[in-house]
Amino acid sequence: MEETGYLTEYYNRGYEDGRLRSRYGSIEFLTTQRYILKYIKPGDKIIEIGAGTGRYSHAFAKRGYKVDAVELVRHNIEIFKQNTESGENVAITQANALDLSAFEDYTYNITLLLGPLYHLFTKQDKITALREAIRVTKPGGVVFAAYIITDGAIFNSLKRGTLSIKDFIEKVEKGLINAETFAARSEPSLVFELVRKEDIDELMEGLPAKRLHYVMADGFSRHMREEIDAMDDETFELYLKYHFAICERQDMTGMTDHAIDIFRKR
Repeated sequence: MEETGYLTEYYNRGYEDGRLRSRYGSIEFLTTQRYILKYIKPGDKIIEIGAGTGRYSHAFAKRGYKVDAVELVRHNIEIFKQNTESGENVAITQANALDLSAFEDYTYNITLLLGPLYHLFTKQDKITALREAIRVTKPGGVVFAAYIITDGAIFNSLKRGTLSIKDFIEKVEKGLINAETFAARSEPSLVFELVRKEDIDELMEGLPAKRLHYVMADGFSRHMREEIDAMDDETFELYLKYHFAICERQDMTGMTDHAIDIFRKR
């Protein structure tokens, strides 16, 4: 994975810094943070691989944790530095999720891989990124790996009109969506890779890891963003409670846009 023109062009538009700050977007952040807090302990060291502009890195640095952040895209690094506040014990390094040779084995208690797998288009590259994340994690440490889920993304795009029925048919005809299974096929020019849970299960086969949770990070929030943004505080808190209650239900996780695979290093 390199800082390609496609990746740079996308992130230079500035979407990333505000993506998790809207009310509907905050559900992904609040869900992920909720699970990190479930496992993190005082004195733990964190690495965030694919840190973007630093939403998670800064949040945990402000809580007093030592955070090492890794980001590929220079534009994101500049925003990350601008967002760094006095007293945060956080450092950012420009590096590739496929090569974390600047970081030693068995170093971190919590490893966040919350972006790179969105932009890796071969099984081998995904496994390499997962193995690198596991390598720098201490035995018994917990890794959080995020994915974009095929059916949630397709449904969201169809509902919002960003993917018309005509476009959908064209993608099927071109083989970008399988005409029988409707699994998606992507490529670097499309920026994002879409997967299903069975693809994630296949990636994890043979890795020294035990799954703890498989979670809908944003659930249905992207499908009903206007309704969520219009909620008053009391209604939003109730919706969040509902989301947290169902976010591990395996009969529902296929319709999320983003999923988190949470596993412990053996």
